[in-house]
Amino acid sequence: MKFSEFKKNVDDGLKNSPDFDETSERAKNLEVILNILNTINRSLILEDVLELVLKNAIRITNSERGFIVLKNQSGKLDYKLGLDSNNKQLPESLFHISTSVVEDVFYHGQSRFIEGAQSDTNFDTSKSIFRLDLQTILCSPLITDGNKIGVIYVDSRHLHKIQEKEITSTFEILAGQAASAIRNAQLYNAQLNANNALQEANTQLIQAERKALKSSIDSEIGQSLQALVHVALLENESLMRVIEKSQKEFKFTNPTADTFLFDRLKLKIKVAIDSIRGIQKFAQVLMETSIMNLNKDSGDLNKTIQSVIRYISPMKRFQSITFDTELNNLPLCSYDSEQIQHLLVHLFTNSAEARKDATIIIKSFAKNNLINILIEDNGPGIPVELRDNIFNLFSAGKTSYGLFLCKSIVDRHRGTIQLTDTSVGTALEITLPIN
Repeated sequence: MKFSEFKKNVDDGLKNSPDFDETSERAKNLEVILNILNTINRSLILEDVLELVLKNAIRITNSERGFIVLKNQSGKLDYKLGLDSNNKQLPESLFHISTSVVEDVFYHGQSRFIEGAQSDTNFDTSKSIFRLDLQTILCSPLITDGNKIGVIYVDSRHLHKIQEKEITSTFEILAGQAASAIRNAQLYNAQLNANNALQEANTQLIQAERKALKSSIDSEIGQSLQALVHVALLENESLMRVIEKSQKEFKFTNPTADTFLFDRLKLKIKVAIDSIRGIQKFAQVLMETSIMNLNKDSGDLNKTIQSVIRYISPMKRFQSITFDTELNNLPLCSYDSEQIQHLLVHLFTNSAEARKDATIIIKSFAKNNLINILIEDNGPGIPVELRDNIFNLFSAGKTSYGLFLCKSIVDRHRGTIQLTDTSVGTALEITLPIN
């Protein structure tokens, strides 16, 4: 029975029934249900909702124990919670109930109330009922929006007068409203798990991106330092030779003159040379530690592209983005799937940031022992004055290192990445060797 129907029946009874005690009892039941539902609906934590539902089901039916089973992904019933009348949790090992009753209630979607189970020949006479010496059983399906999600079950070894309409109706109403609360909690729990998984994946992606970016920047800085240090060393060593030559000439023409000033100059130059050589070692360390090992494996680039699209599509920034793929059959090739994923995420993110409702076209094909990936969008495109330097680390007008990082990843795979001509938006072509 639905809650609205129960309330209407109670209201009609209050108006029409001369039996004040009966109508008063119905009013009390209605108040109990209202209080229970108010408590249950305060929580979206599945474990809390299940416990609140079962505690109140045991209490309002005066049962000794109760169980809740819920449908799993395969459509079968899984034990979720068991409690006794003292609110003590019962382990699954004690879940010895009449499974035929539970399964019958679930699959037919109809409540079953058994009073005098030991002698009821119209109902389950299975071994479990006799073994547990059960006398009273109440079992209702948990149904919400027409979908069966589980069963709530209570029983007792004592004989109760459960055939009164108020008790069975109250139990059914509780089951019906509990089903909605449990389903809401399940949906909330699933959303929470999905968000946590997405956040974890995003965190790992950011960490890997930072690691890759740091590696690329370290390499760039190391190379730049090496060049600057090399020039500084040559200049200082040349200056040292000039000072030494000048000191000899001065001493030759002025045998008794003090050459202290030359000695001081040579000492300063020596300190500068030693310092520059220290910087040179530091630059070398930067270059050596910046080398990221490729964890190559044989795989299908099309599957990597598809997995990235599936991963980022639910993200807020990509919800208005349309992905259009034209992926031709590709031979297996050797590549680092994690780094290629970072590359694709960077490029797709650039398109999404340039235009919130962009259409991104991804094409793939094999040609001349190379795998080609074309990525196009219908955004505003890249300004002409920036096109020649978009893959450089340091250049005028750059606000991020994304494309520099993309080029670094492609370079490590011995491939190429370049802009291609397009009438609208931006188009990039990536080539990777098959072997």
